Amino acid sequence: MNQAQLDILVCPLCKGRLDWDAAAHELVCTADKLAFPVKDGIPYMLVTEARSTVAEA
Repeated sequence: MNQAQLDILVCPLCKGRLDWDAAAHELVCTADKLAFPVKDGIPYMLVTEARSTVAEA
């Protein structure tokens, strides 16, 4: 993901900023603690596609 794409994309829940995790190929919303996958360069911004970034105890 390049900076121009990151400037346009926002979290579908809170409309907040997303961070790019290149190693995991995910867009991460720290506010909602969700990570949205990016597959073949396409961000999947559906909440049902996201994973929680909160570690389960």
